[in-house]
Amino acid sequence: MTVRTGTTSPGAEAPGRVGDVRRRNLALVLTRLTPHAVATRAEIAVATGLTKASVSSLVADLLATGLIEERGVTRDGERGRPGVGLAFSPGQGALGAEVNVDYLAVGVVDLQGTLRVHERIEAANQRRPPEDILAELHGLAARVRKAAADKGIALLGGGLAVPGLVEPDTGTVVTAPNLAWADISLKEGLAGLAPGAPCGVVLSNEADSAALAELWYGTGPAVDTYLYLSGEVGVGGGLVIGSSLFTGAGGHAGEVGHVVVDPRGRRCSCGGRGCVETMAGQEAILAAAGLTDGGSTTAARLAALQASLAEGDARAISAVERAGEALAVAVIAAARLVDLSAVVLGGHFATLRDLIGRPLEAALEDLAPGRVTALHFSELGSTAAVRGAAGAALRRALASPHQLLR
Repeated sequence: MTVRTGTTSPGAEAPGRVGDVRRRNLALVLTRLTPHAVATRAEIAVATGLTKASVSSLVADLLATGLIEERGVTRDGERGRPGVGLAFSPGQGALGAEVNVDYLAVGVVDLQGTLRVHERIEAANQRRPPEDILAELHGLAARVRKAAADKGIALLGGGLAVPGLVEPDTGTVVTAPNLAWADISLKEGLAGLAPGAPCGVVLSNEADSAALAELWYGTGPAVDTYLYLSGEVGVGGGLVIGSSLFTGAGGHAGEVGHVVVDPRGRRCSCGGRGCVETMAGQEAILAAAGLTDGGSTTAARLAALQASLAEGDARAISAVERAGEALAVAVIAAARLVDLSAVVLGGHFATLRDLIGRPLEAALEDLAPGRVTALHFSELGSTAAVRGAAGAALRRALASPHQLLR
């Protein structure tokens, strides 16, 4: 897990208080560790430019935080004494939670990037009072925290992802059309997801969290600039540019689901007309395929859609093809605007990859030949937003390890 903190090399540090320099150097040492590799104190000293004595002192503090642990013995080549290896501890982790239109999910990711616990339950959350949703989410989080504790995992912090525009600093959901939320403060409820966690719990957009999870934990080809599309009841988007999430001046960039692709199309939950979501959202595809049984769960309806597609049902095939074409229009607009060539699709887009991929690729090539050259489908499934929310909390802890010292 490489953490980019923006810290300059020690030799170039501006004068400052000794405590400030030490705090920066604690974080700097952690940037030299990766999830599944072991480094010695000597290797860290060479990589950071710090003295061996300084590294040893910093490592002693980091061992006390529990963020890292010693691992056996390793040799720095053929000569010299062997050194004790250092690695991130699997006994520290963070909680990620997600509220979506038709489910709740909570999980715990450890410092090695492994999802150690995960629970997801069906829940009809549209127009449901936020306090009721939070109460159920707190109950789910309590079960997950207990399961994590039983595995010996201490929580450093947490994150909550929701499908809407958010203000992380105030813990406010500005608007989440598919939940029918507007100006909802979740600040008091956030802390209850991971009580006592030293790095707190932060609110995030679901698609942004999923986009970061793909960067940090994805198994596809390594790309550092891409558009992530999250297929749920709505369609979310996250922009990663140069391995960093791009959120724009107001923090709300990447709302690809509300790019207009048909000016004469249906009204969208956002109040607009002809948005991508009205053709490529989960509900839109199911409705176009004739699968409108409100008594069935979303999972059951998606299974029915896949069965219809496998049987060659013309209506189901048309619904998926139309969704792929709508996605292509939005993807091309985004690709041309921010100069990107890679797209990653998650959620139900990944589930339907074998069928939605073909019309999407055909439309991309027809409308803008050669513009989008890399089209990937996420392997993270329904865990993406949870992983991303937890991963962001872990990075907050690693960027400020001094907070964990007592």
